[in-house]
Amino acid sequence: MKNQINILLKQACGRGLAGGVYSGVSAAVSVIKNKVRYRGYFSGGLTRLDQAGVPVEVSTPFDLASLTKPLCTTLCTLHLVASENINWDDAALPLLETTLPQDKKNINIRDILTHSSGLPAYLPYFREFAAQSSRDNIYPILQKIVKEPLQYSRGTTCLYSDLGFILLGFLLEKSAQIRLDQLYRKKITEPLNLAGKIFFMPSNSSVQTEKTEIAATEDCPWRKRIMQGEVHDEHCWLMGGVAGHAGLFGTAGGVLSLCECLLDCWQERASHPAFSNNLLRYALNWKQPGENCRRLGFDTPSSGQSSSGRYFSPKSVGHLGFTGTSFWIDLERNVIVVLLTNRVHPSRDNIKIREFRPFFHDFLMEKICG
Repeated sequence: MKNQINILLKQACGRGLAGGVYSGVSAAVSVIKNKVRYRGYFSGGLTRLDQAGVPVEVSTPFDLASLTKPLCTTLCTLHLVASENINWDDAALPLLETTLPQDKKNINIRDILTHSSGLPAYLPYFREFAAQSSRDNIYPILQKIVKEPLQYSRGTTCLYSDLGFILLGFLLEKSAQIRLDQLYRKKITEPLNLAGKIFFMPSNSSVQTEKTEIAATEDCPWRKRIMQGEVHDEHCWLMGGVAGHAGLFGTAGGVLSLCECLLDCWQERASHPAFSNNLLRYALNWKQPGENCRRLGFDTPSSGQSSSGRYFSPKSVGHLGFTGTSFWIDLERNVIVVLLTNRVHPSRDNIKIREFRPFFHDFLMEKICG
């Protein structure tokens, strides 16, 4: 079974390389058959397309982008709810200790996690700043988001929002009295021995993974260089490389191991010291009234043309990252598929990933679960 998975991954990922979907890829699959867990991996291509590029290895970290939302910010939220530092239903933004407009005073943690807070999806605040990465930029960006008019009344619809998760990252730091990357490492990844495989790279950190070993992302017109070993997301980078909506780097094996932990907690085969299995199940079972695709911090396969393809069951959760990353966990079939690419290298104008993702997942799931 393991050899079969490896062959399938090589074939699927190779098609993406040949088609110019990305310059580098690292992918992993985990499946349980007859109570035995099988894993497969593939890595190929180059970290970047110029002379500085080196072959992608299984150990190559990728910029995980918005996978930060479920795999860090949501899990840290579960921990702080479990430890009674925060509550799902309590008004959240007053914790920011800033003057709040009336329309934002009742926004709670659940509203943010389900992207139903009323906040806009995204605004390019970074254009108003000099291209300098510093945590000193956090408060000015926070103020801009807080002052932003809501686009709809909280809880009435769902609009995927980076701005909400930026605020949530700040809220978690305020509640825990520790920086988000430190909270994440201490409570979520270290207990799983994953701290070296899923991590933030703060701009002021003295200990960083060798940047040339990390898959490069965009040749950024604002920062005027190819981003490699620095977070691609402009707002996260501007705030020092640590935020609630983006900033994580990780290997395919690291993401797979964390997803296996979540699946095993769901199935009551294991537990995590940071939160209870019941709390995780609550988050993954939560369904926004009138909305089919959001759980607390996680997505589910959308109806029609889902990026997860046609074969993941409705009891599946996952997420996409703008840089070309994704994970999907089929909670019923015990299947996990992780795809890490740098499709934005050297330009985000490359959108071939949109057609490739459904193909990739269908190609694997047809053979694995067929």
